[in-house]
Amino acid sequence: MTAPVLTTERLVLRQIGEGDLDAHMVLLNTPAVMRHLGGVQPRAVIAAKHAASRASFAAEGFGFMLAEERDTGEIVAHCGLRRIAHPLAPNPTDHEIGWLVREDRWRMGYAHEAMREVVDWGFAVHAVPHLVAVTCEANIGSWRLMEKLGMTRRPALDFDDPALDPHERPLIQYAITREEWKSQQ
Repeated sequence: MTAPVLTTERLVLRQIGEGDLDAHMVLLNTPAVMRHLGGVQPRAVIAAKHAASRASFAAEGFGFMLAEERDTGEIVAHCGLRRIAHPLAPNPTDHEIGWLVREDRWRMGYAHEAMREVVDWGFAVHAVPHLVAVTCEANIGSWRLMEKLGMTRRPALDFDDPALDPHERPLIQYAITREEWKSQQ
């Protein structure tokens, strides 16, 4: 078990450890959870994402994490802060937030709770100038959460990924600046 990075009322967000791949594959890499994220991914792809997160933490002090319920210790989400990951995005050096939540924990407010803490962490601890989040137009729940976090749609950052299903295109971005975040505090 790795040490907590962030805690909320109900969650512990921690770095991804070497032994977390099996749990991620079972709990988070499911058809429903991955519906708008390219579908269920092969084990090697998820392992590479875990390795990238550990490398990001080593190099920059932030990355994607696993969220566990404080009461049960169960993994309920994958979320965090990283440099934008999509190779076709027009803003590859921006700081991106992202999340996915285990299907049996949907509509419990975990994504909002975790991401509110991650947004604060990005601005207050890592002094990022702005944060972006990427989704597809069809993922209404995702962009509604972005709006709830104070983010606004930035159409100039939209981009296409021809490898995705046409219903998952284009990819859209929302953003929030440090000044916008400060005005919400």
